Amino acid sequence: MKALLCTAWGGPDALAMGELPSPAPGSGEILIGVRACGLNFADTLMIQGKYQERPDFPFSPGLEVSGEVLETGVGVDEFAPGDRVIALCGHGGLAERVVVASGNAVRLPEGMDFVTAAGFAVVYGTAHVGLERRARLQAGEVLLVHGAAGGVGLAAVEVGRRMGATVIATCSSEEKMALAKAHGAQHAINYREENFRDRVKELTDGRGADVIFDPVGGEVFDQSMRCINWEGRILVIGFASGTISELPVNLTLVKNMSVVGVYWGAYRKQNSAVLQQSWQQLLAWLDEGALTPHISATYALAEAPVALTSLMERRATGKVVVTIV
Repeated sequence: MKALLCTAWGGPDALAMGELPSPAPGSGEILIGVRACGLNFADTLMIQGKYQERPDFPFSPGLEVSGEVLETGVGVDEFAPGDRVIALCGHGGLAERVVVASGNAVRLPEGMDFVTAAGFAVVYGTAHVGLERRARLQAGEVLLVHGAAGGVGLAAVEVGRRMGATVIATCSSEEKMALAKAHGAQHAINYREENFRDRVKELTDGRGADVIFDPVGGEVFDQSMRCINWEGRILVIGFASGTISELPVNLTLVKNMSVVGVYWGAYRKQNSAVLQQSWQQLLAWLDEGALTPHISATYALAEAPVALTSLMERRATGKVVVTIV
């Protein structure tokens, strides 16, 4: 089968098209004919050897796919060949076929196309599990979302608004601020033009945000520690800035605050039931019109290195998707 291969740690330009043996499903697994693969910042880290998981060479990046079930392994009763599915695969999505555990897949709703589906699971799942399970976000609280026009940030804006929070978005341009507001943010801050720490304090009458969703890290995390409310929670989603901050633990004591990690992909192995429950809630919200996935660009498989570069350079908004067939 055709696949985009990583054979050594490096940037997107080191990836190359190649051939891999077609996989076969084992017990409890399904084989998916991939129609589209959603790209994530984690893919850019994985090919550099900087992600939490380091697959053996050669491998294809790609954490999430949509497609059709081709075969089912022993013990799989919930899927049959021909079913349209969304699935989390960890890696291997930038290929014509991939095998996943059946618990890491869910059927596509009627009317949902493969491109939209491929960009749905990771960003909305991360946002929902982070805000609902890890931060315990409550209706009426103030949610500050950094990188709010990116894939996971924009999903957090929508999920937070659906959960009843007042959402403040930080972005790097007027265009991105407009996008965040169109998806539910009540307030938007251009962090290149004003100090978001001071502005958040102004918007909250000095209290600060109750929950901060941070996929950026670095200086953004440092300043977030200084605009969080008493008993607030900061969700550590990732480090798009390239810098991992050190935690001034004295501030956690002063404000009775929590710093909470969100490694959503780990639920694939640790507790896939969490993924299933989250996806079902998210698909119900999608059906009611509360979620409106934003796909900013699509690329062919051979063009995936260009797409990954756009993520690394933080030029993309919403989701970037690669079509396979």
